[in-house]
Amino acid sequence: MARQTGTSQMFPHREQFHGFMKPCRFEGKVSNLEVQGVIPECIDGTFFRVMPDPPHVPFIENDPWFNGDGNVSAFQIKDGRVNFKQRYVQTEKKVREGRVNKALMGKYRNKYTDAVEFKIRSTANTNVLYFNGKLLACKEDSPPYAMDPETLETMGLYDFDGQLPSVTFTAHPKVDPKSGELVGFGYEAKGDGTPDICYYSVSPGGEFTETVWLVAPVVAMIHDFAVTENWVVFPLIPLTCELERMKAGGEHWQWNPEMPVYFGVLPRRGAQGSDVRWFRSPNAFPGHVYNAYEEDGEILLDISVSDKNVFFWWPDAQGNSPSPHEIAAFLYRFHIDPRAEELTLPRAELLLQENGEFPRIDDRWSMTKHDHCFFDLMDMKAPTDWPAIIPVVGGGFPPYNSLGHLNLRTKSLQKYFPGPTHFMQEPVFVPRSEFAPEGDGYLIALANNYATMGSELHIVDTENFSKPQAIVYLPIRLRPGLHGNWVDGRDMAGATLIN
Repeated sequence: MARQTGTSQMFPHREQFHGFMKPCRFEGKVSNLEVQGVIPECIDGTFFRVMPDPPHVPFIENDPWFNGDGNVSAFQIKDGRVNFKQRYVQTEKKVREGRVNKALMGKYRNKYTDAVEFKIRSTANTNVLYFNGKLLACKEDSPPYAMDPETLETMGLYDFDGQLPSVTFTAHPKVDPKSGELVGFGYEAKGDGTPDICYYSVSPGGEFTETVWLVAPVVAMIHDFAVTENWVVFPLIPLTCELERMKAGGEHWQWNPEMPVYFGVLPRRGAQGSDVRWFRSPNAFPGHVYNAYEEDGEILLDISVSDKNVFFWWPDAQGNSPSPHEIAAFLYRFHIDPRAEELTLPRAELLLQENGEFPRIDDRWSMTKHDHCFFDLMDMKAPTDWPAIIPVVGGGFPPYNSLGHLNLRTKSLQKYFPGPTHFMQEPVFVPRSEFAPEGDGYLIALANNYATMGSELHIVDTENFSKPQAIVYLPIRLRPGLHGNWVDGRDMAGATLIN
């Protein structure tokens, strides 16, 4: 009898590989997607998004879904039609694993568990941003990878022509709509387990104009950050790193229920590392920043916050973590006086008493006062068909069955419910025209349809928010993604994604 050899070719029987979370692993293009309704001709551009999507069965049995390879989708919308293209980012990991047709990378952000040594240990799977003619696929543990925005071909690891001073780069860089500057940072900027943060600004042409090194009070996750006209703010999530734990084969991150949330406040221009001030707030999970601006000498920081560990797959030292159904996030506004003599507790203002995350604004108002916020919403009063969804939803982020539009000036909330068997992914906002008022335009978001096990692109008019303007049907299922951005056709002049 012949002895069987080799590794399993089946993904583990885990929630993060089950149902809608089953890896997609598709590369290709589909022209002229089916559209129900009418897409207005004023929508002219490309919606880019990225999802963690492992092409190979991991050798870590309980590998978190965050650890999949970056697979970038592009929806080109023009003249009422939609073309679709999708390609993997050709990272060092993707290329080397493709050569041997099996997984080589071990645990999330733990090089000591890898089968081989990598020079750059990136999956480029968290965000995708258009800057200076390049599409940057970002993950916060490494420099970004540059892609051709027209073909989605990977151009290579991008260190801004040798200018990037840190070994890491944020997954949430900000672009100043007035100056065109890219503002970013890296944490664990000198390597795993280091408390160093490197902050920088980059001109529209790609030249570094500000570089500041500072030290955090603890080695903790900084997933997102905020930028105003004169300040930057770094919120530290109470997920901490210990190098010895990693060397012993443990996780990079561990939840610390005793740690406060630190807000590092630094002048945006002309600062030194010693200028940073660390404000403290009670233990919580600061999520995604949707904007920050200045008013009456204060920084107003708008951010989603949960009182529980949203990344529940990384428990505390005793192994405790919440169940996904227990996790809820809420939209908050923190009032921070950057020049206060004492590091006083920032005043936290609850903006909405409903569970919402992945908040976005009209990016033309970024870094200035805004009145409109769009986000994923869990509407418990909506007629979601839970018995149909639960068996096939798979494991990942807590689900959101609606989109929300909050007018911060009037405090009014509008809801878009896509249907009883749908959950929504992160939306992006598209203005109706270059000179349209703030918030006047369209939301575009992927929807998971658990009845068909297929993906749909929903387009919603902010002037008629209760029903879709159009629904675009994909012939495939796209795994839930993380982040993406809209690129106006004027910035992508001459692009033909389907070629």
